[in-house]
Amino acid sequence: MIRERELGAFVVADLLNVEYLTGFTGSNAAVMIAASGADDDHISTDGRYLTQVAEQTPDVHAVIARDCVAELVGLAGASVEAIGFEAHIVTVAGLRDLHARLSDTGPSDRLVATTGLVEGLREVKDPGEVELLRRACAVADDALAAILPTIAAGRTEREVARALEWEMFARGADEISFETIVAAGANSAIPHHRPTEAVLAAGDLVKIDFGATVAGYHSDMTRTYVLGEPAGWQREIYELVAAAQRAGSEAMVPGAALADIDAAARSVIDAAGFGEYYVHGLGHGVGLEIHEAPGVGKTATGTLPCGAVVTAEPGVYLPGRGGVRIEDTLAITDAGREVLTTTGKALTVL
Repeated sequence: MIRERELGAFVVADLLNVEYLTGFTGSNAAVMIAASGADDDHISTDGRYLTQVAEQTPDVHAVIARDCVAELVGLAGASVEAIGFEAHIVTVAGLRDLHARLSDTGPSDRLVATTGLVEGLREVKDPGEVELLRRACAVADDALAAILPTIAAGRTEREVARALEWEMFARGADEISFETIVAAGANSAIPHHRPTEAVLAAGDLVKIDFGATVAGYHSDMTRTYVLGEPAGWQREIYELVAAAQRAGSEAMVPGAALADIDAAARSVIDAAGFGEYYVHGLGHGVGLEIHEAPGVGKTATGTLPCGAVVTAEPGVYLPGRGGVRIEDTLAITDAGREVLTTTGKALTVL
């Protein structure tokens, strides 16, 4: 990875990337990867994490310092000509300080901005990561099954959201993946509605988008229900979104162009005349972050790698009336796709 960029060392400061590379989960850390080999790799953190860094990264040299990035850049600068850093993490002021730090050991122009090096590695999940994602999805599936019988007219969006979150924690979630979305009635037409004291009523579409986190890995699922017998328009857009979701999921094969995968779902909605009401991409990668590479959308570039874990989540949102989104998390394999979120997707009346 770093030899291809002709770097002598690469300093990683994004905490999720640090965790991915080393397993260290403290709130202040950086890692230096040396082109010369693992024996010259170092991790830096501050004195609060002396015990934790020894336990979580016993095979990496530890450097205790408050300013972890500067410490490692200074260490690398004593012997390395080109030092990569994560441009999305280091600020302008921070970069100025790093140049000053390097000036003590030679030319200060040895810093090389990089983007996406570790994130590119994270796109492809190993079997252990897929298992953690599978567990996170199972927690979410089980939690939703537990609360479905309690969703009824008279409850508020916020009550349903908090009940679902409680059930996820009760089933082993370490955290929720993001603020749970429960959107009823006209609110279901707002893609990322935040739950309020709005009261569920007969005839409402109820959109629920949520996830559980297990050992740092996230799940993501959306289901949409109807309170009482669905109206004709509700059934129409539900069946349309379900068809688009199937088409997008089936297009998710290793090597497929990301934009073509999005088009497979989008063309179904466009053909039915609802294209203007589908306002986001088909999906995104899921892992240590709820939204990570690869992104699957109209303007996406690149192809879907084998081993990626991605969502398929088309939606149709009719302002002032209601909306439907159906979302699964899928693991992409040589054999096809494993759908990690197993809750049924048939139109369900609550």
